[in-house]
Amino acid sequence: MACWGVIGGSGLDVWDELTWIDEVAISTPYGEPSSVLRIGEIERLSKPPIKVIYLPRHGLDHRYAPHRINYRANVWALKQAGAQKLIATATVGSIALNIKAGSICVPDQLIDYTWGREQSFSEDGNVLHIDFTHPFDEALRSALIRSSKALIAYEDFHDDGTYACTQGPRLETAAEIVRLAKDGCSLVGMTAMPEAALARELGLPYALLCLSVNAAAGLGLSAEAIDHDDLKRVMAQGMHQIKAILLSAMQSDEDRA
Repeated sequence: MACWGVIGGSGLDVWDELTWIDEVAISTPYGEPSSVLRIGEIERLSKPPIKVIYLPRHGLDHRYAPHRINYRANVWALKQAGAQKLIATATVGSIALNIKAGSICVPDQLIDYTWGREQSFSEDGNVLHIDFTHPFDEALRSALIRSSKALIAYEDFHDDGTYACTQGPRLETAAEIVRLAKDGCSLVGMTAMPEAALARELGLPYALLCLSVNAAAGLGLSAEAIDHDDLKRVMAQGMHQIKAILLSAMQSDEDRA
């Protein structure tokens, strides 16, 4: 039975649906991860529980901005703790007009616009040229897609899309969003890179489950400015769906194994 790693983005720090059994502090060659790892179980009738290792990407008190997260330590710690598959969650802005605030998305591509982040475990004499044609694991994407389609309305779910990873922590300008749209991006966030590439380097299947919390800068209701109160409201509502999809995806994937 697989051990699942879950990297929680904004809004997922409280997850009462799991049975929490332990906490593990892991030091890595790359420094300290964002937090101790929380070990939980998904209870199942007449079947062994599913083990989940949870790491809040921004720290338990949301102390780390996107560009300050120690992505290498986070991914390394999850691998060392026994995670065999990684699902990450993220809140995003919508660039594509058909993706409304509150929608759930499972992107299939990304473009990295970040800079200055530690991008790789590669060191002199050990250069890792990973294939990154398809940055997200297709089997994990399929598990998330199946669960999403079973749990939420058709119009509120999108099973593909290109995620633009920007530097943060500020939100984008309207002109930057125009550029990202021209590049073919449909979602914009700040954390999927280098996280996805680091997982690939360590041989960990990785997929991303996104909640759109607002129209990107200059679009729709964000034409003049982004309303942070609306953003937080949509996040609070959508996290219930995110948690339900995660639980369903992990259980259904184990049942298929």
